[in-house]
Amino acid sequence: MKLTVFGATGGVGGEIVRQALATGHEVTAVVRDPARLSATGAGLEVFRADLKDPESLRGAVAGRDAVLSGLGARGTADARTGVATTLTRSVVHAMEAEGVRRLVVVSAAPVGPPAERQPVIDRIAGSLVSRILKAVYDDLRAMEAELARSATDWTSVRPPRLQDKPATGVYRRVVGGTPVSGRFIGRADVAHAMLATIDDLATVKQGVGVAY
Repeated sequence: MKLTVFGATGGVGGEIVRQALATGHEVTAVVRDPARLSATGAGLEVFRADLKDPESLRGAVAGRDAVLSGLGARGTADARTGVATTLTRSVVHAMEAEGVRRLVVVSAAPVGPPAERQPVIDRIAGSLVSRILKAVYDDLRAMEAELARSATDWTSVRPPRLQDKPATGVYRRVVGGTPVSGRFIGRADVAHAMLATIDDLATVKQGVGVAY
C-alpha cells in the first residue's frame, strides 16, 4: 500500500513508519524537521510541510491508499491550544480535497467509553488521570469530533498510558469500547494496531481501545 504518516518523528508515528517499511509498504513521512526522522528505507519518501496549512499537505496525501496520524499534544500547554484538533483538521481538509478517505489516528483511552465491569481501583485511577490531563483529553475529544464530521473513513485508536517497549503484536482490542483494566501498552504495539486497522472494515468510523 501507499501510506502517508503524519507525526512521523514522534514515538508512535516513528514506529508506524518503521513497521510499515518493514512490511513492504511505500511510506510518505510528513515532517517539519527532516533531521529528526530516524527511519530509513527504499520505500520511504520524506515530505516537508507546514502542518497548519491544508494546501501544503495535499501533495503528501494525493493518490495514497491510507493516511495514519500520530499527531497530538506534547504536553498540557500544547493541548490548551488545541494542537491535535488543529493539525488533524488540516489533514482532513487535505484528504477531502484529494478524495482520499482512509484515515487512522491515535487518540487516548479516556476519550472512549468506560470499560464494562471496570474494577473500582481502575475507575478511581482513571478519574484522577482524567482530571490531571483534562486539557489533553479535551483536545482529543475535539479532534475526534472533527473526524466524525468529516467525509473520511476514520478510525481512532485509543491506548492507555504509553511505554517504550518492543512490538509484541499481542494486546487486547475492543472495537467501539475500552479493554477492562487496560493500564499500559507500548508505542510499538499501538503502531502495530493502527496498521492492522487499515483494511479492517469493522473499525471504520469507530474508536478502537487497545491495551495489554
